[in-house]
Amino acid sequence: MRTERKNNELREIKFTKNYTKHAPGSVLVEFGDTKVITTASIEEGKPKWMEKDDPRGWLTAEYSLLPSSTNTRCQRERTKISGRTQEIQRLIGRSLRACLDLTKIPDLTITIDADVIQADGGTRTASICGGYLALCEAVKKMMNNGVLKENPIIEPVAAISAGIVNGEILLDLDYQEDSHAQVDANIVLTRSGKIIEFQTTAEGAPYESEKMLEIFTLAKDGINKIIAKYELI
Repeated sequence: MRTERKNNELREIKFTKNYTKHAPGSVLVEFGDTKVITTASIEEGKPKWMEKDDPRGWLTAEYSLLPSSTNTRCQRERTKISGRTQEIQRLIGRSLRACLDLTKIPDLTITIDADVIQADGGTRTASICGGYLALCEAVKKMMNNGVLKENPIIEPVAAISAGIVNGEILLDLDYQEDSHAQVDANIVLTRSGKIIEFQTTAEGAPYESEKMLEIFTLAKDGINKIIAKYELI
């Protein structure tokens, strides 16, 4: 049993908009002691693999743990990124593309950068939340300066971690909890409750489907609370 917060309680969450000067959208996102700088950059043109007559623009993402973000210094991924980093980048990209009508950003590429400056669990889910808000800021500026005619954002998205630790289902795991979890899950949902991603893994023994549904229900409630926080900033 947790001592500092309830099993269904989020860590303290804080979003600081316009955190950097040059990016069209930038947000410092904090989930407890996890801190991530997320930015949204815009470039003309689309990836080369897209057909020229494809009416869609594109959104992609990059993710990085800064060397001093963990308790032991991690190496910068200068030439080759790890499998974990690739997985997280793809997750962020998939999650944020799901909230966009890409036909409304024609011939544009939006890049979401998530740089973890302090890691204490849940960096990928925090990156998705901060990345969404950075995207919103960038879209607002593009609409104000006439680059976009319509708002391409369909509805908000948010993400949270959950899991089973010592037989108990917990929301928003910190590093200590995550490292001892028997089941680990990352959930990404839209505001209307549609599933973008539901990653769940048994780290040891298999678990019952009823527990999976309990994890999902707990995460959905947490995501609703996060999206409510979006409206307050």
